[in-house]
Amino acid sequence: MKNSGAPNTAYAHRWFTSRDGLSLYARDYPGGDGPARLPVVCIHGLTRNSSDFDHIAKRIAATGRRVISVDVRGRGRSERAADPMTYQPPVYARDIIDMFEQLGIKEAVFLGTSMGGLITMAVTFFKSRLVAAAILNDIGPEASKAALARIAQYAGKPVDVKTWAEAVDYVKLHNGPAMPHYTKADWEAFTRRVFRENAVGRPELDYDPNISLPFTRAGTKALVPNLWPFFKKLAKHRPTLLIRGEISDLLEAPLAEKMRKKAPSMAYVEVPGVGHAPMLDEPEAEGAILGFLAELP
Repeated sequence: MKNSGAPNTAYAHRWFTSRDGLSLYARDYPGGDGPARLPVVCIHGLTRNSSDFDHIAKRIAATGRRVISVDVRGRGRSERAADPMTYQPPVYARDIIDMFEQLGIKEAVFLGTSMGGLITMAVTFFKSRLVAAAILNDIGPEASKAALARIAQYAGKPVDVKTWAEAVDYVKLHNGPAMPHYTKADWEAFTRRVFRENAVGRPELDYDPNISLPFTRAGTKALVPNLWPFFKKLAKHRPTLLIRGEISDLLEAPLAEKMRKKAPSMAYVEVPGVGHAPMLDEPEAEGAILGFLAELP
């Protein structure tokens, strides 16, 4: 089922196949005129999809870089997995590696929001040479247990909404504290990225509810894994930018400070008045990303 709304001709549709046979999808934004530059691969958060990056992808592409924005398995246009236990970052990372091989990408700059940042760290661990540089959006090698418990309360849970107005209310309920500046139009646009229209014309969440099963079956002891070795491997050997929402409950200020001490060469920006996670259309985030990329080949 494809998202409702007019087609966007700013990008091409790409499909690739995972090693376990799933048909997976990515948006492919061609770079503007100029010398060839490293492409950017964008990876979204737990319950989101490639549409989250539409604004920043167009801005990056205008600078001459190709941008690939993926739908991780079970989200958006990507096929849903028969085995829900494959909904885990190591498997997602292997899917990204498969995409590189099939799309003929040798290396890229990774831009990962939340779970997408974890996938970026995993790709670095499995096949380091693919990651030329990295932008981590509101994610680190640890996470607030309270924030993860909050996400677990709604991720994958049944949602019965009959109208788009009810879908907007649902989205505001779970994301309102993170985006206190949003207008009615902002929430409606946000909702259209998170929901799709089903066969009977009602909105439904644009992901497989089973994505949460590995998360819930692991139990509370596994909610906060130690990924410091992954982060150190990433940030020690390549240019890295960390973006944090000023009021984020997932990447708290003390953790961001610890990350900066462990990786003193890492660039950093804080987006004022925004929680988890910045949408990257904020001037501070957009400026930091474009400035970071301007220094890369």
